[in-house]
Amino acid sequence: MEDITMIIKRDKYMKFLNEFKDNDAIKVITGIRRSGKTFLMNMFIDQLKDEGIHDDQIIHINFEDLAFNDIRNEMDLYKYVHDHENKEKKNYLFFDEIQNVQNWEKAINSFRVDIDADIYITGSNSYLLSGEMATLLSGRYVELKVYPLSFKEYYDYKKGTPQTTYKLFTDYIVDGGFPAVDIAPNEDLKTALKRGIFDSVVLRDIALRSNTRDDKAIVAIIEYLMGEIGSPISATNISNTLRSNGFKTTTSTVISYLNLLQQSYLFYEAKKYSIRGKKLLSTLGKYYVADTGLINTRLNKNYRDNLGHQIENIVFIELLRRGYNVDVGDYSGKEIDFVAHKGNEIRYYQVTEHLPEGSTRETDNLRYIPDGYQKTVLSLSQFDEGTVDGIAVKYLIDWLLEE
Repeated sequence: MEDITMIIKRDKYMKFLNEFKDNDAIKVITGIRRSGKTFLMNMFIDQLKDEGIHDDQIIHINFEDLAFNDIRNEMDLYKYVHDHENKEKKNYLFFDEIQNVQNWEKAINSFRVDIDADIYITGSNSYLLSGEMATLLSGRYVELKVYPLSFKEYYDYKKGTPQTTYKLFTDYIVDGGFPAVDIAPNEDLKTALKRGIFDSVVLRDIALRSNTRDDKAIVAIIEYLMGEIGSPISATNISNTLRSNGFKTTTSTVISYLNLLQQSYLFYEAKKYSIRGKKLLSTLGKYYVADTGLINTRLNKNYRDNLGHQIENIVFIELLRRGYNVDVGDYSGKEIDFVAHKGNEIRYYQVTEHLPEGSTRETDNLRYIPDGYQKTVLSLSQFDEGTVDGIAVKYLIDWLLEE
C-alpha cells in the first residue's frame, strides 16, 4: 500500500506539534483507532530527522507491535528507555497506544524528571486522561485531538475540482475519513478496512474495558445509535429494545456501555442546552458517530436512506474538529441543531438537505433567538445560498471547504 505519510498532509495537526516541540509539556495525541495518530507521529519523526535530529536521539515504541510485547508495565518501560536513551543529547520519546502498558503514567512522569526529553504519547481511549494520569500530570500535558480526515483533507487528497466536488462529497459520506480507507484502491478493500476498524474498536477499546464483555450487546447498542443519529437517545429505551430482542441487560448497564463508546471516541454526545437559561438540561441528548463511513458499512444501507442525519453528523464532527464544544440548542421549545461554544464565542447552526419550499421553519428557529451571535443555516442545496430574514444560508460543502 502506498505510504500515506507521503500523500496526506495534516497541516493543522503538524502545526500543533511544532508549536509545542521542545516544550516541557507532554504531548498527548488522542482519537479513535486508525484516525491517523501513528501516521502523524511518523510524519513528525521524519521532520525531526530532516531537521538534523539523529536516530539515536529518537525512541519510538508502538505497543501494538509484538516486538515490544515484553514491555508490560511501568518498570519494563522505564528500563527500556533508560537502556536506549542518548545521555549526551536531547531525547525524543514517542509511545504509540500507551494504554497497553500497566501504570504507564508513572514511567512518563519519571521521564519528565530524569531525562532530557521531549515526550509524545498516543492513545485510543479517553480513559488515558482520567484518574491517576490526570493527577500525576496535572498541568503538565497538552492534548491534541485527532479525528478522521475532514472533507477538506479528503478533497485535497483527491485533488478535487469544482466539477467533482459534489461527487467527492457523496463518496466522503460513504467512505468516511479513515486515512487507510481513503487511500485503498478498491471498494472491497475499503469495506474490509472499515469492518476491521469497527471490530478492533469494539473488541480492543470497548469490550476489554467492559466487565461483562458482552460483544453482541455492545454491537446491538452501536447499531441502535447508528440508526438513530440526530434523534434524542434514552438509555431506558435502548435497554427495553435490547430486552425485546433477547438480551439480558439493564438501563445502568446500557449507561456504562454508552460511556465506554464515548471513551473509545466511537461516539460523541451532544447534550441539550437551554439558550434562554444558558445551562445544560437534564433531558435527552443526541449521539453522533466519529465517521459516517462506519454507519454505511455496519448498517449496510444506501447513504441516501438517511442523508439528512448523516450531513448533520458530518457538521457536528467538523465543529469539534474546529475546536468547538457542541450542544443541541433549545429556545422556548424550538430546537436548534447545534450551539457551538469556543471561549466567549457562540455560533448557532441549522443543518438541512434543502430549505423547504414555502416554509421558513429552518430559519425561524434561529431568527427568534434575541442575542447577536452568528446564526447560520447550512444547506446541501447550492441554490439555497443567500440570506433569509436576516439569517445567512451557506452551501454546506463550501462551509466544509473553508480553512
